[in-house]
Amino acid sequence: MGADRKAVKGRGASEQVSNRFSQRTLGPVHWEGIDEVTGEEGVPTKYLFEQPRSILNEVKAPDLGFRWSLNPYQGCEHGCSYCYARPTHEYWGYSAGLDFERVIMVKRNAPSLLEKALRDERWTAEPVMMSGATDPYQPIERTEGLTRQCLEVFLRFEHPVQVITKNALILRDLDILTELASKRLVSVAISLTTLNEDLRRIMEPRTATAARRSDTIRALSEAGVPVHAMLAPLIPSINDHEVPALLKAASEAGASSAGYTVLRTNGPVEKVFRNWLELHFPDRAAKVIAQTSAMHGGSMGDSEAGRRLRGEGPFALSIRRTFNVFRQRYFSGRHYPGLDRTRFHRPPEGQLDLFDQHGYADI
Repeated sequence: MGADRKAVKGRGASEQVSNRFSQRTLGPVHWEGIDEVTGEEGVPTKYLFEQPRSILNEVKAPDLGFRWSLNPYQGCEHGCSYCYARPTHEYWGYSAGLDFERVIMVKRNAPSLLEKALRDERWTAEPVMMSGATDPYQPIERTEGLTRQCLEVFLRFEHPVQVITKNALILRDLDILTELASKRLVSVAISLTTLNEDLRRIMEPRTATAARRSDTIRALSEAGVPVHAMLAPLIPSINDHEVPALLKAASEAGASSAGYTVLRTNGPVEKVFRNWLELHFPDRAAKVIAQTSAMHGGSMGDSEAGRRLRGEGPFALSIRRTFNVFRQRYFSGRHYPGLDRTRFHRPPEGQLDLFDQHGYADI
């Protein structure tokens, strides 16, 4: 937690959880002030500009529904305490706690690496998920434009792409998304977790409001872009009771389909989430932990494929039945189209890039 044991304003995590790969950790030793403590409040986000050698990541998890992902950014400023991607920051020497949301690695060569990968003769047109780990439309995207540039690469190659986000910034790229959709080359998943704005502020601090997400679903759908409403994660005694209202809101906004996952807290995410619970919901923290563990074979850190996303037991069954009943009510007869892999081609090298025309080449 912060030095004063309070929530850190604008952040989901409340402390720097220890890195499993580090032998030494910098931080306060004693809370009574024997050590000089540096407060966490007001620490700005730090951006590190990286030049990775590759950008497409093979996803070997059989229950995620996609094989390849692309992450223009490492770490995510949205600050969701439950984020399963937090442990990835440990490989870079950072904490899965506050570091994950305030030390963001920016991969400025992502568009050129993507083009290089698509030009490889061994590559087949398998859909790529943006991002799969961190949100491609987190705040830094507003100035960097890396997600937009990558979408333009996909459009030039007429390559299928999937996008998942909880940020209304995606509407900036409606022109590209509309063109991709006209060729059945894109689908968008909007994460919809709560309609309670007070809960949204503390659970997903730097994200679009529920109203803005509904507006985003509507704008995309009206433009012909297929939208999947992703209710994830559903947390027992926190937001699971909102399933009917969330499905109704997504349906009324024009979403083509909907899905869900239940909460699981892998590795250090468990400590981050437990701290968040104790800070914001001390009256029900034990209940949430017990019910979540019951869905995952007794452990919140479930890694068993299949069960980790949907859970098992009475709590998971109750969520599943509620979701299925209201999905049938609000989404009956709707169709979420597949993506076209047959259009993929490699345009001549040296062709003027679309992102040059839009002024992103010099960013």
